Amino acid sequence: MTEELFSTDAYARTCDATVVAVDGNVAVLDRTVFYARGGGQPGDTGVLRFDGGEVRVTDTVKGEGGIRHECETPPPPVGTRVTCEIDWDRRHVLMRTHTALHALSGIVEKTTGAKVTGGNMEVGGIARMDFELEAISQDFGREVEERLNAALAADTPVHVTFLPRAEALADADLIRTKVSLIPAHVDPIRIVDIVGIDKQADGGTHVRSTGEVGRVRVVKTESKGKGFKRMRIELVD
Repeated sequence: MTEELFSTDAYARTCDATVVAVDGNVAVLDRTVFYARGGGQPGDTGVLRFDGGEVRVTDTVKGEGGIRHECETPPPPVGTRVTCEIDWDRRHVLMRTHTALHALSGIVEKTTGAKVTGGNMEVGGIARMDFELEAISQDFGREVEERLNAALAADTPVHVTFLPRAEALADADLIRTKVSLIPAHVDPIRIVDIVGIDKQADGGTHVRSTGEVGRVRVVKTESKGKGFKRMRIELVD
């Protein structure tokens, strides 16, 4: 399996690694800074450099045997030492967006008690989150936006820790989605804590503090059927 360096250091932009498997234009490495698509966060892009050349990584996904780096052209053979480098500006926007979504989740939960039923991020600071909500007022989006930006501006620290699976699952507050999405094999479970705002199990990459997110706009609130509401947000700066 691939050592996931992004799980403990989201700010690591490069690392040295060894190719352990090749499947067409896909390379599996023994370790990587490339985040693998999941939890609504797109996979990282970037480059693998090696003696005599380099290949572009166009997507990163999880697969059997480790994290799969999907390349534009065939990667170097098994055993090759490579230097991984992610597209940092793209990743950092996704980190800001992911932290904004967690803060949004915490604020909506504290305000309404609603569970998250889905969510997704796009490159460029655009995202959505779905909630189990019967009804919302016309001013709900504006009120949430005000609370969200006040929370982000407070520059609250974001901590990442790991808990044994049994301990994490015993705390219902750590599973913020309507249905637990944590694969059965994951142990320990990674916990992202935006102190005083939101604390939940999560595998994605986040900024170190909420002040790094910047301002967020609630673009739209909409119904997705009886008992389900969607909020769309975007980073303003």
